[in-house]
Amino acid sequence: MKDSDTYNYLYQIEQMKIPMIKEELAPYLVHKMQGDFTIEDYYNLPDDQQVELIDGTIYDMSAPTTIHQIITNEINIVFSMYIKSKKGTCLSMISPTSVQLDCNDKTMIQPDVLIICDKNKLNPKMIYGAPDLIVEVLSPSTRQKDITIKTGKYRNAGVLEYWIVDPMNKRIHVYEFGKINATRLYTFEDKVPVGIWNDECVVDFKEINEYISFLKE
Repeated sequence: MKDSDTYNYLYQIEQMKIPMIKEELAPYLVHKMQGDFTIEDYYNLPDDQQVELIDGTIYDMSAPTTIHQIITNEINIVFSMYIKSKKGTCLSMISPTSVQLDCNDKTMIQPDVLIICDKNKLNPKMIYGAPDLIVEVLSPSTRQKDITIKTGKYRNAGVLEYWIVDPMNKRIHVYEFGKINATRLYTFEDKVPVGIWNDECVVDFKEINEYISFLKE
């Protein structure tokens, strides 16, 4: 796909609004303004309220769609099976898994799928530091945040590879932050290789798309 096509595609998506805090969360957060929240506030929210904290701002995470969940699960299965086949030490995990991305008290995220190879970053409560690879499957409530805010956050935090999976437009945008100009755009007709594993593992999105096709009928 041409660079201009990629730019236009991302520009159109970036025009959508980013959902913030739901009204029902407000009573728990009245003591601070957006930008001032900390991990303590994050943990003080009710257990049934799923949110992310990014640079002191709390973002609501609405319940994902069935298509979102199936895609997330299928990607995780491919990653997990590859790790086991290689008797690897990495782990593939899905949301909700809390990640204290910047190792400070202002950011706590929950990526859809992540690969972590340094087990010293894991504790019983969360992951402390940047995963090696993160996949975000776009949904109406998260797409703007995943495309704009999180791309910069993941790059700066030291994530090696970031996939943005867009079910609505059937595209996958892959960033390999450790390589110069390493951005690739795929469709749901393609097999997408995992860069951190030297392209040895691939996710067949055509197969996933056929698997979820009954939900679109």
